[in-house]
Amino acid sequence: MGQSEKKKMDTALFVLVLILAVCGLLLLYSTSAYNGRVKFHDPAYYFKKQLFATALGILGMCMVSRMDYRALLRFAPVLYLASLGLSAAVLFVGEEINGSRRWLSLGPLSFQPSEFAKVAVILFLAWVIQKTRSRTTSFRFMALVIVSILPVAALVGSNNLSTAVIILAVGMITVFVSNPRYLPFLWIGAAAVCFIAVFLSVESYRLERLAIWRNPEAYEKGFQTIQGLYAIGSGGIFGKGLGNSLQKLGFVPEAQNDMIFSIICEETGLVGALLLMLVFGLVIWRLMVISTHARDLTGALIAAGIMGHIAVQVILNIAVVTNTIPNTGITLPFISYGGTSVVFLLAEMGLALSVSRTANFYGQIAAKSI
Repeated sequence: MGQSEKKKMDTALFVLVLILAVCGLLLLYSTSAYNGRVKFHDPAYYFKKQLFATALGILGMCMVSRMDYRALLRFAPVLYLASLGLSAAVLFVGEEINGSRRWLSLGPLSFQPSEFAKVAVILFLAWVIQKTRSRTTSFRFMALVIVSILPVAALVGSNNLSTAVIILAVGMITVFVSNPRYLPFLWIGAAAVCFIAVFLSVESYRLERLAIWRNPEAYEKGFQTIQGLYAIGSGGIFGKGLGNSLQKLGFVPEAQNDMIFSIICEETGLVGALLLMLVFGLVIWRLMVISTHARDLTGALIAAGIMGHIAVQVILNIAVVTNTIPNTGITLPFISYGGTSVVFLLAEMGLALSVSRTANFYGQIAAKSI
């Protein structure tokens, strides 16, 4: 990156991400203290592990933000192939935790390849479209781009449907940003719905989730959903205060994971939940601004892919917790417990900040010249 291109990164996005990271640690400690005390005789057990991962992620974010994202794009095919290999390895040698086989053990550490796959797919799609930008308007090209990520989506989706949905959604958003036409996306969207429908029907437990969603009281597995709704309802407008949740005392299983938003609603009320959603909305807005004003198509696609990832994951998590959609086992970015997740999320933010360093926020919008 030449001296003439060096600019300050998007300070607003950087501050918002730090706010989410700090709030995530605070909310995680409040939510996980009981489980940590019961299972590990240490109320700060989950907090300390998440603190280490967050510190590592922030360091990684700062390092990636100083790199040239165009140089990183050279490794996109290798990273994508690596994500395929790691996702396949999970099927054979993956570690099963809480009934799900999603982790690879690396000595004392566990690693979730699906989180790495999200970043790899974003870079890979930007690389593919940038290499063939003259043909991006054809329906055949758009279909091929989506098909190119189906292998990793299928591998990840075999034990983690929600992440597969996120990967496909990121693909759709990235292709949409690169293409001025709208009509072809109706066909692609219809094909995606058919793919998800077939995928759901392959395994009986996925159809069972639909039944539980429609009537959680009639199934034993609906217990988590019902208790989460109790937590949301009992929080009221201002909540019971941090640390004062009753539902986290074993009523909401593994409250620090997918269902943490329900405990946030119970302890901070509607006001706290809306403030958290506001911060997420501002992060998504800044990513959209960076994408819109990126200096080239590659930067626009990377920022748009990251924006799509964050937006889809936040919407899906909140929709699951409020029983708006069937339970898919998806975490709330920066807030739910998960070291792999927070490290790669912060790395993605570093990529977006790298794009922002070369963005022209006051000149002509780059996307208009594509």
